[in-house]
Amino acid sequence: MRCPFCGNTDTQVKDSRPAEDHVAIRRRRFCPSCGGRFTTYERVQLRDLVVVKKNGKREDFDRDKLERSIRMAMQKRPVDPERVDQMISGIVRRLESMGESDVASDRIGEIVMDTLARIDTVAYVRFASVYKNFQAADDFEDFVQQLRPPTAPDEVK
Repeated sequence: MRCPFCGNTDTQVKDSRPAEDHVAIRRRRFCPSCGGRFTTYERVQLRDLVVVKKNGKREDFDRDKLERSIRMAMQKRPVDPERVDQMISGIVRRLESMGESDVASDRIGEIVMDTLARIDTVAYVRFASVYKNFQAADDFEDFVQQLRPPTAPDEVK
């Protein structure tokens, strides 16, 4: 593993332990050249995923990009960071176990939205505002209105 500080390729593992509910291994590393310490994560990857965008463009699936967008939606929400890590790992496992290497970006967005809707409605609305490309306040209002349960009309006495 290359040291992110000095570029030395001879780094040493000082500590390894399970992470993210035992779906990853967290390794603390040390660079003998510069003395730098850093952390790496090792995860199982079932298959190489390719994201097919709406315009037909194809790009390699980037777990970090998925994580950034979810963490942005979850910013300042009362959800444990470990729960967010588990959610991200669950989404990636679900994508990898779908049986196909090509995954439509729409499908990824829907899976993320389904997961966020069960965990935190504010994060769900935040993610949806970007995913569905809200342009005006009315877009938010319409979306939030769909989340509210229908109210029964008041009975006349």
